[in-house]
Amino acid sequence: RIKEVVSVSHLPLIADADTGFGEGEMVRRTVEEYCWAGAAGLHIEDQVFPKRCGHLDGKALVPIDVFVEKVERAAEASRHCSDGEFIICARTDAAGVPGEGFDRAVERAGAYVQAGADMIFPEGLQSEEDFGKFAEAMKKLSGSAPGGGPFMLANMTEFGKTPYLTLDRFHELGYHCVIYPVSTLRAAMKGVEECLQTLKDQGTLEPFLDRMQTRKELYELMGYEPLKEWRYPSPSNKS
Repeated sequence: RIKEVVSVSHLPLIADADTGFGEGEMVRRTVEEYCWAGAAGLHIEDQVFPKRCGHLDGKALVPIDVFVEKVERAAEASRHCSDGEFIICARTDAAGVPGEGFDRAVERAGAYVQAGADMIFPEGLQSEEDFGKFAEAMKKLSGSAPGGGPFMLANMTEFGKTPYLTLDRFHELGYHCVIYPVSTLRAAMKGVEECLQTLKDQGTLEPFLDRMQTRKELYELMGYEPLKEWRYPSPSNKS
């Protein structure tokens, strides 16, 4: 999937790697595989496997030293496959785990930065204030981000624990990357549901045509012209 994305996009791709697909040795292989496939970085998290969505209750974490080793292995692999340019983003779910909490999340993140993480992803924060406090705490650490510390990533997922903040507000709070991990899928599946309901109710999709991508729009997106050779990857997709 990484190869498919990077073949048609000039944008750097940061890919989800869950808990790293195993212990330290497998985390190293994961980094190498993602890097060779063309990704610019990945994020791994400190939950136990099998993991849960970061905005659900019932999460559990691995001991901090276990995840520190994973980050160390990941950073080592980044140096091997990319001279350290492949981004290692460490996610901590501690803020929403009973017995852990915000302060422990900051502590864990600091240990992950020390282990070699380039970027920190505090998952499940529930207020604008917490996002700001977390970013400020990270600025005190070593790192390459403007203003000091590691780069910061925020998850703006819908229907979760995080308040709806704008990109500009996240930037003001100290975040350099914001992901919308399921937004397009949710929008698409809502459209699919409504499309099929229209077909069931009316026996035709003619009333739904104004909500569909036209054939012309699809061809323009793909850079395809009928009766002309389509070259892979399409140059138009690089724009």
